[in-house]
Amino acid sequence: MSENGVGNRPLTGKIVLVAGATRGAGRAIAVEFGRAGATVYATGRSTRSKRSEIDRAETIEETAELVDAAGGKGIAVPTDHLDVAQVRELVARIDKEAGRLDVLVNDIWGGEHLTEWGKPLWELDLDKGLRMLRLAIDTHIITSHEALPLLIRNPGGLVIEITDGDEEFNREYRQQFFYDLAKITPQRMALALAKELEPHGGTAVSVTPGFLRSEQMLAHFGVTEDNWRDAIVQSVHFGMSETPYFVARCITALAADPDRARWAGRGVASWELAPVYGIRDLDGTQPHFADYYRATEAGADVNDYSPYRR
Repeated sequence: MSENGVGNRPLTGKIVLVAGATRGAGRAIAVEFGRAGATVYATGRSTRSKRSEIDRAETIEETAELVDAAGGKGIAVPTDHLDVAQVRELVARIDKEAGRLDVLVNDIWGGEHLTEWGKPLWELDLDKGLRMLRLAIDTHIITSHEALPLLIRNPGGLVIEITDGDEEFNREYRQQFFYDLAKITPQRMALALAKELEPHGGTAVSVTPGFLRSEQMLAHFGVTEDNWRDAIVQSVHFGMSETPYFVARCITALAADPDRARWAGRGVASWELAPVYGIRDLDGTQPHFADYYRATEAGADVNDYSPYRR
């Protein structure tokens, strides 16, 4: 095992589909699978010729190039995962070019701009809420429906559902009706798919990062990865944030674990997986957001991050 918990290219020859790989955790997951030796199909709606409704500059072509630079093979495929025909064409292409699918990562989201906080259901914009559910839930269902027949062709397939919140956090109401449904449902999907994949030698797991220091979050605070700590004055909890590569490294290590079925059906977090696999974030720390959250809820000093960034 390397210092980040993953051995020397342990996923060489594996075929991975990262659905929703334009930015954030999805991009980092694609890159880390490439670093481990995999061929990665990176999908999304933002390309160099057309932006999605998120209207950000990151593209799936850039993600594929980062996969290549990390030592894998990146293949960018523009895909709207609400369009069944496009997803079907994507899977047919993977089948034709690779003949197999070993890992499916469902990371499709894109609902930040639709979230309205501080309102009960009856005061929310219904169209925005239903659109959020379509983006966060229907896309995952459509992609799994079309991709799993290829994935189960060989035993050992893995489905990773990316969400926000592990089993503990998702016991609580997530402060907004549609957001709550959008984030608890992928965890339930992993439970269901774990049961359905088990007879085929496959498994499914739901994984969450902690406070994700994504491109969008950095832009929100007006900082970069180089000076991200400057944003702590705006949000003290940002001091416990983690890069997308922290959860990505955890997921890659899980995928390379011959005993990964131990996680089947679970809703786990970066802070739970990292100590098991020896994962560190880019700065060498091992953030444990849950411990920090519990401590601060109990009255600990929110400015004292040191015990929680091991």
